[in-house]
Parts: sequence; C-alpha cells; structure tokens
Amino acid sequence: MSAAGVPTGTARGLTPGVTVAGSGLAELTCARLLAGHGHLVRLAPAAPDAGPRPLLLTAPTLDLLRSLWGDGLVDDAPRLTHRRVRWGAHAPAARFAQPAWVVDGAVLARRMRARLGPLPGPDGPTRWTVTARAEAEPVDAVQPAGPVQLPQAGRRHLLAGTTALRPGEDAATAVLDTTELGWLQLTPLGAGDCLVQAMVPGPARDPAALLGRIIADSPLGAALRRPPRSAASVAAAPRLHPAPALAPTERQPHGRLTVGAGAIRFDPLSGTGTAQALRTAILASAVVDAETAGIPAPPLCAHYTRRLRAAYAEHLRSCAALYGTAFTGPAWQDELDAARRA
Repeated sequence: MSAAGVPTGTARGLTPGVTVAGSGLAELTCARLLAGHGHLVRLAPAAPDAGPRPLLLTAPTLDLLRSLWGDGLVDDAPRLTHRRVRWGAHAPAARFAQPAWVVDGAVLARRMRARLGPLPGPDGPTRWTVTARAEAEPVDAVQPAGPVQLPQAGRRHLLAGTTALRPGEDAATAVLDTTELGWLQLTPLGAGDCLVQAMVPGPARDPAALLGRIIADSPLGAALRRPPRSAASVAAAPRLHPAPALAPTERQPHGRLTVGAGAIRFDPLSGTGTAQALRTAILASAVVDAETAGIPAPPLCAHYTRRLRAAYAEHLRSCAALYGTAFTGPAWQDELDAARRA
C-alpha cells in the first residue's frame, strides 16, 4: 500500500496501465519510455495535421533526441552551421559556429509515432494519464476539469511567417537582431525559404503589419525578397503549470502527469524548448516507474513539481537579465517586471 492508502502497481502484482492522451513530442517520448519499461500504454489517436511547425534543434537537443529515439528521425532535415547575433541597439554583430537542424515538428511527431508501432494497451481503466494539455484541478472525484489558460510570466507574443531569401544570401546561418520593439530572427528553411520570427511585448492586432514594421527597422530585411504576406501571433511568455503532477488518491484513483509545453513553456529565444519538453517526458516516466516499484506517488509527484519549478525559476532569471540588457524602453518594462515577480 502507498502512504495515501492506494495500492501501488507492485502491491497489486500488476504493472499499472498508462493513458498517453496526446501525440506531441513529449507525450510520444513518454509512451516510448514507458512501453520500453514494460508498462501497458494506451495511446490516443493521432491529432489532425495542423500544418508545419518549424523547430530549430541545436546539437545538444539533437543528441538528447537521438539518445531517446535512435538515429534516422531527422537525417533529411536542412542543416545550419552558424548563428549570427546582434543583441542590443549598440552591440556589434557576432557570428559563431552553431550546428543546428531545421525540423518540421509535425513530421517529426508522425515519424515518432510510426516508430512506436502498435502498443499493448491495457484492457480497462488506467492508473495514470500523461498529457501535454494544460488542465485545471479535478472538480470532483471522477472527472477532471477541462483545458484552462495557465498564468504566464508576461504578455509577449511571437509573430511568425515565411518568405523567400534573396538570391545569394547565406542559407546556412540563423540570424538574430534586436529593434526597439523586440527581437527578430531569420531561420533558413532550405530551398530558398526563410522562417521570420519576431518577439513583441504584447498581443498584435495585425501580426503581418507589425512583423513588416520590425523587419523594416532591422538591417535583416535586406536579406528577404519581401516581408511575409501573412503571419501568426501566439502567446510566448514563459508559463508553468501550478500542479503538473497529481498523485492517485482514494477519491481520485487516476493520477495525472502533465508534460511538454502544458507543464512548462520556455521563451523561444532560449532555443531549449524542445529539449525541456523531452526532459519532462523522462521525468514523468520515472514517476510511473518508481511508483510501480513501490515508492508512494505523492512524494514522487512533489519531486516532479519541484524539478519543474526550479527549471522555471532559473529560466525566468535568465530572461530578466537578457531582456533587460537589450530593451530599455517602456514597452518592455511590464515584461521585465513580470519575469522578476514570477
């Protein structure tokens, strides 16, 4: 019996089943780890294709991905060799070697799922649910609440669109610049295409127009044939789930482990979001493994939560220091204050 009076998998003589309720990178990685450790895993149907999701994977992130999944998932992805950065209005630009691969996250997820193959799922209810969806606390002993908007450390948004590079431009270097309104990054996608991203300190009523304005304020605009004709705007401030791990109890016998961006979201500038998502999958699978071995679930869930909170706090300190050196105008002060408060 666990400390909460709930039978563990070992005490029941069974490996507890796990529902993986999603098909993102973190969820699929957790499913692979759990299945590899002998757990029965019920995997949710694949989500409808929502279109390309460009990801820039640096060498450390790719090493982590390969350690979990093996080789071959991104071998055909366009490769970048360098990065050029100008951080701050009066700073010189610096170019340095930084191997990276430009990956479509949607394609990567499909390949992961295909590599998983059919899983021997449990016949009945499962003891744990692993999900990247942000959800509220359970409202009763059976049904959890639905998705919620988690508190964020700021209001900043990422603008993103694609366009073409001018002929002759460097297609192997990701370039970052700063303007008064925010940072701007150009990421070559191969075949002459380029992902254009900009971070601004709040929501954008007309994302394409604002992105075009930032491009016009930066020398990077000279590398593009034209600004993107359309752009998406998504909330991008760091975010932490207040309860990313809920242990099974007598009243609520199904535990929940939130992984990926539903558990913790980093500022895109860090370039470590994909690696952090994979780490949450490793931690979540370790919680299930340890509980199956007889360790009570509540302290395991508390440890999971502490690990994420420590990573989040360190990330916010880095954001406050970094953004504070580049953006001194009033537009960014609320963002800096939010990071310091959080």
